[in-house]
Amino acid sequence: MSDQPAAPARPESVRLRQSLDALPAYAPGKPATVREGLTAYKISSNENPYPPLPSVLDVVRDAAASMNRYPDMAVAGLTAALAERLDVPAERITTGPGSVGVLDQLVRATCDDGDEVVFAWRSFEAYPIITTLAGAVPVMVPLAPGARHDLDAMADAITARTRLVLVCTPNNPTGTTVGAAELEAFLDRVPTDVLVVIDEAYLEFVDADDAPDAMALHRARPNVAVLRTFSKAYGLAGLRVGYAVAHEPVARTLRKTALPFGVNSLAQVAAVASLEAADELEVRVKDLVAERERVVAALREQGWEIPDQQANFVWFDLGEDTPAFAEACEAEGLTVRPYLTDGVRATIAEPEANDRLVEVAGRFLAERPRT
Repeated sequence: MSDQPAAPARPESVRLRQSLDALPAYAPGKPATVREGLTAYKISSNENPYPPLPSVLDVVRDAAASMNRYPDMAVAGLTAALAERLDVPAERITTGPGSVGVLDQLVRATCDDGDEVVFAWRSFEAYPIITTLAGAVPVMVPLAPGARHDLDAMADAITARTRLVLVCTPNNPTGTTVGAAELEAFLDRVPTDVLVVIDEAYLEFVDADDAPDAMALHRARPNVAVLRTFSKAYGLAGLRVGYAVAHEPVARTLRKTALPFGVNSLAQVAAVASLEAADELEVRVKDLVAERERVVAALREQGWEIPDQQANFVWFDLGEDTPAFAEACEAEGLTVRPYLTDGVRATIAEPEANDRLVEVAGRFLAERPRT
């Protein structure tokens, strides 16, 4: 018999973070499902249906010739263009791979393990995922009636462990905005050492009279940052570029948490070119807003209770009927975005897709059991 101690049992798999076991993966919008005899439309991802502007395509083609080189890590050209457009010091601008990439930087810059991030729910699906990945605790405050932020309840949810508060306006996926006066009152209640991020991914589609001026709030309050993206109105979703505007102490820390070379060369030149073509892009945005208003009016005429929509999508508050409505759309070649048993978000897309959405919604409502 050997005197050697028995070798320790070898684990069957590598050790992974147990805290992630219950964390769902981010679910992107499903691609369009082909139906025989129908043009299929993907209206599940809030993409801009228009192709890139020719001027933007031209600079991207030129930049592609140097893709063997690393991009400018400082993103100097875009940073300077944004600083001039927004009338803020360049030191306050930080960029990343889409606004979701910058959001990840914000959480990592503010939160240690066990710190809290407060946000409305339902809101942007990435909020609880990014918070949990950073080791922080998501504090999810239910929406108020009308699918709007309950800012009073969010202020009540702030504790000594709160480091970050996210205000998504317009809110994804419900499309509602917070009012200027209520946001000011909310900010008055937030401790000055807690960072408040106003997430304006859909800002360009807003036409509400009482919409807040996030940049004015940023200038007046050192604990307010603004988060924006080129993915939606600017139509650069495939290139991934977003940015935050934050006061210098926060912005410096954000640059420390940034992924090196996170904004690629093509994205940088496309974003600058898009800023230079702002007038052309504004025409497209106005067309999408007009389509949104047309669709909302048609749905309300059918009997749907649609909240005030301020983004480039429509929210159906369906509850338990959410899966059935998504299936009805799928059968007609429309891929929408269902959210468990909360509701369905449908992007404003080509007029033909919007017309079909209205038709499907009308039939579904007519056949829906009345409660």
